[in-house]
Amino acid sequence: MNRAPVTFPFGSLTARQADLEVLLTDGLGGFALSSLAGVPTRCYSGLVASQQPPVQRRTHLVSPLEELHVGSPGGARETTLHALELALDEFEGEGLRHLTGASLSDLLPEREQLFAGVRVRRRAFMPRGSGAVAFLYEVYSREPVTLRLGGFFVDRDMHAVHERVPELSFHASGAEVTVQGQNQTRVQVHAPDAQVTPLAPRPVPQRVHYRHDRARGEPDFEYTLGSPLWALHFPAGGGRAALVVQAVTPDAAQVPVPDPWAAFDEEAARRRELAVRAQVTTGVHDDLVATLGVAADAYLVRRTQPQGVTVIAGYPWFADWGRDSMIALTGLTLLTGRHAEARDLLGTFLRSLHRGLTPNNFHDDGQGAGYNTVDGALWLAVALERYVTASGDAAFAREALPQLRDLLDWHVRGTDHGIRMDPADGLLLAGEPGVQLTWMDVKIEGWVVTPRHGKPIEVQGLWLAALGAESRLSAALGEEARFAATLARAQASFAAFWQDGYVDALSADGTPDRSVRPNVAIALALPDTPTHPDLVAATTAQLEAELLSPVGLHTLSPLDDRYRGNYGGAQVQRDAAYHQGTVWPWPLTAFVELLLAQDEVGRARAALRGLSGHVLEAGLGHVSEVFAGDSLRPGGCPFQAWSVAELLRAHVLVSRAEAQAAGTQSPA
Repeated sequence: MNRAPVTFPFGSLTARQADLEVLLTDGLGGFALSSLAGVPTRCYSGLVASQQPPVQRRTHLVSPLEELHVGSPGGARETTLHALELALDEFEGEGLRHLTGASLSDLLPEREQLFAGVRVRRRAFMPRGSGAVAFLYEVYSREPVTLRLGGFFVDRDMHAVHERVPELSFHASGAEVTVQGQNQTRVQVHAPDAQVTPLAPRPVPQRVHYRHDRARGEPDFEYTLGSPLWALHFPAGGGRAALVVQAVTPDAAQVPVPDPWAAFDEEAARRRELAVRAQVTTGVHDDLVATLGVAADAYLVRRTQPQGVTVIAGYPWFADWGRDSMIALTGLTLLTGRHAEARDLLGTFLRSLHRGLTPNNFHDDGQGAGYNTVDGALWLAVALERYVTASGDAAFAREALPQLRDLLDWHVRGTDHGIRMDPADGLLLAGEPGVQLTWMDVKIEGWVVTPRHGKPIEVQGLWLAALGAESRLSAALGEEARFAATLARAQASFAAFWQDGYVDALSADGTPDRSVRPNVAIALALPDTPTHPDLVAATTAQLEAELLSPVGLHTLSPLDDRYRGNYGGAQVQRDAAYHQGTVWPWPLTAFVELLLAQDEVGRARAALRGLSGHVLEAGLGHVSEVFAGDSLRPGGCPFQAWSVAELLRAHVLVSRAEAQAAGTQSPA
């Protein structure tokens, strides 16, 4: 097995593309985001740190300030190595001009620039648990050079921008500068190979344009305060230096970074171990598994209230969501060999159950949660059974089984938002006016775009799977199943969803919604959904003809009059299209499962090719949240948990099927 890092090189032209973004995370909900070349493109760019992990996130740094001086003072040539966009394609700084290329090694970025014969390489990373981003510089020069380092600073909620110059004060003390706003930012320089001259901070307002926010109809510029803080004088031959920018949170709980090079080596080794563990766990020893195994780590973070592992649904703007966490659990943890995190993640949401419901999302302010989801708790049951099957953890199964039974009991007798078992047929009813409950959950100023009240088909598949999980876990523990009769009755009633083709939902009075959506694939791919091979084949053919795209499934058939092929513009425009034709990657795995169930291995691999290639098209090494229905341009979060997790799961399923078809041994 190759234990060298998986490295993706990018030439200078490709590396300049603003749509190629790099994500670094610290395991606490904090992150550092920029384009591959280091240009900030969103209000979320720079260093974002969590005040109450993983929420209450604030932005501290937009970009390092980097100036290079080559030659003697009398004949020096000077340039800047950073680049900030002032307006579309207009820049302050020469950083893009000097770019020779970039690379990712296990998704750690390195940028190289050339000016006047001097090469400067910059690596970036976030030490675990630090709330810090570190930039490591290597300078190669035939003559003495000076590198001036500082930053462009802000202090604000990560979702906001400074429309006026921020009120920040700078306090310098040798190799450390504190930037004080409502919160503190600690900036340190390390330069073992250079003479360091502290510079008196002279912050200057700098306007910055965010092109990706402009495209989303959001405020697209802000004011920062920029200042050089140190001059690093390198002798002929060059040397190395590091700039560490760290948020100071109220409890000062972050891990210090006394030696950034040792911290980098530790992080690089940790990522290599994650990649290898994913390959060993899955038995699929390719670069895609290694890359997605590293990418998966970004979404697993520690939560303080309630304590435990949780999942950031997407970067840069989502917090942790219950439905997303449970759907993503298999790919993020079980296929990457991280059973301890899977157990802790399940525990986080089991402890947060309320009247049989799991949180749809924890609030960004760290206070409480929203429970407006019918499928989140059912996905929890599915994830629980998958974990126990993969880990053999009978002790946890015995501990969790009473909670699963209580969850099901609440659904039988009825809980919030009209969620209850229909006594007439044993299927699950859900819905109340003005509340969105399924994964198609957009609400615009009181308008629930796809309400799907009644009996959505994927909710019935999940209901059956949750009931089935209770039966199988009970049997494994030598206990009597308590919901076997309920399962049998609901399975017998599922035939109501076939009416010359599967319907997407039944209203409370039985009226069918014949919208062609991917939800039927989700239902049919679950273990307890009754069907017939001919019906699966017919449904698969229809989904392939109407919903399948190169990167996922349309959320509504383009043949439907309500179809919206453009996902872009202001939020109201995006949300109106969100589930009305926009392509989502994560349901593609269910479609692949239907193909594999029919031994259509070649078609299954073909269905994944476009999405597998997408990992180097937007959020590098990751998978986007959505794609516009017509153009297939990536949209939403460029880094999405369930997109990454389900691509990994689908790729592993198909790889194992290919190995079996070829007659080779593939570990389970």
